[in-house]
Amino acid sequence: MLLLLACALWELAATWRIGADIPGQAAWREAAAAVRARHAPGDLIAFAPAWNDPVGRLHLGDLIPVDMAARMDDATYGRLWELSIRGASAPEAEGRDEVWRGDFGGVRVRELVREPAEVRTDFAAALAGAKVEGQAVQRPRVRLEEVGFAPHRCVRVEPAPDQSVRIRFPAARLGTRLVGYVGLADVFTRRDVREPGELAVRVDGRELARVRFGVDDGWVRFDGATEPSEAAEVVFEATAVGAGARQRLICFAAEARA
Repeated sequence: MLLLLACALWELAATWRIGADIPGQAAWREAAAAVRARHAPGDLIAFAPAWNDPVGRLHLGDLIPVDMAARMDDATYGRLWELSIRGASAPEAEGRDEVWRGDFGGVRVRELVREPAEVRTDFAAALAGAKVEGQAVQRPRVRLEEVGFAPHRCVRVEPAPDQSVRIRFPAARLGTRLVGYVGLADVFTRRDVREPGELAVRVDGRELARVRFGVDDGWVRFDGATEPSEAAEVVFEATAVGAGARQRLICFAAEARA
């Protein structure tokens, strides 16, 4: 009996301690005010741990436009404001230099900077000038999609089952790297259709990358070195792998970077 009572008391104490180090709304308001006082348009904002994102957006969501929330990655943002609790760090903070920090009742705020990537071609933005070949269920278009339970602005292409669609950019400006991400959109089709997708990238006829991605892989990165050019041919070939691969909503975003 005493052992059961001791276990019950321990569970009560443990339950109380779980939330004891979680900052309250007053702390978040102070932290948000500190960010607002220093924030400039175009600054990126991130929260850590990731499950704390809804709380952070409650206080600073108006400073996170849709294009920022649906970004391909964080490389083009020079300044980052990271708001974190319990000593966590956002993935976007990696490789950046800390220039300021403050603590507001358990909410740590850090200002971090690095040189932003220079984009020579945003292939999603340039889609209107591309040539489309192959068996597509509908013409590829730029959309805001859910991929890996996160929003992403990307080119969505739906090949017919076991077929490929090629999106050809005949005269793209290239720098030293081509960086992109790809994944399968829509949680419901991922649940019902389990076949993978594949994306191949070719530059002037040479294969730069080939990625096969499944329903659980999320937003998958690919990249490769390129020769600077003012008019390179870049082809993205999306394939719905398998005869049962209906509704393979393949979404990709890519940039040529200096």
